[in-house]
Amino acid sequence: MRLRAGVDGIRTWDDPPVRLSGGELIGEAQRVPVNGMTFADAAAAIGLSAHPLDDVYHDGPHVRPDEVISLVPGDVAVVEEALARGDAALRGLASSSEPILWPEHFDVAITLDDVNFGVSPGDAHHERPYAYVGPHHLRPGAFWNAPFGASRPLEDLGDVAAVVAFFHEGAREASG
Repeated sequence: MRLRAGVDGIRTWDDPPVRLSGGELIGEAQRVPVNGMTFADAAAAIGLSAHPLDDVYHDGPHVRPDEVISLVPGDVAVVEEALARGDAALRGLASSSEPILWPEHFDVAITLDDVNFGVSPGDAHHERPYAYVGPHHLRPGAFWNAPFGASRPLEDLGDVAAVVAFFHEGAREASG
């Protein structure tokens, strides 16, 4: 299962087209605010059925269909903006690559020459959104400041061009 991130929110790759934007689940003919609903009820509201993805992603969030969705509007905006900025930066790094929003870690990423490039909206490593470069084989050096490679908070990087510059620096460091 793959998802896409962009300025219009998070959306599916395949049919049926479904999008999550600003706390609303948007199907072909329905638009449903999901805060306070269970995942099962939100899916049913647009004609789908929810099921856990533990059989697909063993290291995912382990969300059950009967869990209630609890969204904080400001946090939703931060996550959506981070993922959209990440998608744009990854396209700036490699225009021929299609960034994927991976459901199990909820990061948007691509892999080039055995190096993962991506943006996470925050996790156990960083509480806030960050960009990362993760070579498949860890490298020594000051650039590499994380257990998986290198990371920089998005708020420190600024605009999309600065995130692309960080990715380029990571590519150079990984190849050297």
